[in-house]
Amino acid sequence: MPRVEIDMDWPEPPERIREALLDFSPRRPERWPGIEPSLYEVYRVGSTNADIREGSRMPGGRIWAKEHYDWSDPVLIRWTVVESNFCAPGSSVSAAITPTPAGSHLHVVWNRKPTTLAGRVMAGIIVATRGAPVAASMRAGLKRLANRGTVGAG
Repeated sequence: MPRVEIDMDWPEPPERIREALLDFSPRRPERWPGIEPSLYEVYRVGSTNADIREGSRMPGGRIWAKEHYDWSDPVLIRWTVVESNFCAPGSSVSAAITPTPAGSHLHVVWNRKPTTLAGRVMAGIIVATRGAPVAASMRAGLKRLANRGTVGAG
């Protein structure tokens, strides 16, 4: 399974980043620009887990995944594929968020097994660039967090 690990520091406290990652309100696609609103659907949100569908438009089509989010660990958020049109069930992404004197450190593990040509192309680019598209997407969402001030969970 293609796997990439990304480390980044961000000047927001861990609680704010967790809150943004776990915002399953209708505002989620606005906060995370890689999410296509028409492909976003919330099935269930519990106290430490959620089941949702997220997707993106790409040249030549759309990719989507039904994901099970788990944040029962206070440091780690993991989203695992249940069903997808581009990667295998069990594929996952996780974000460990720890405090630093200047904000937070994020350790993101992207671990997706592609099942289609589009998935293989996307995985190849992500692996070849050491996760640059994943890091860019994360930074874009975090910049929106910083620009909005307080964030309310959905």
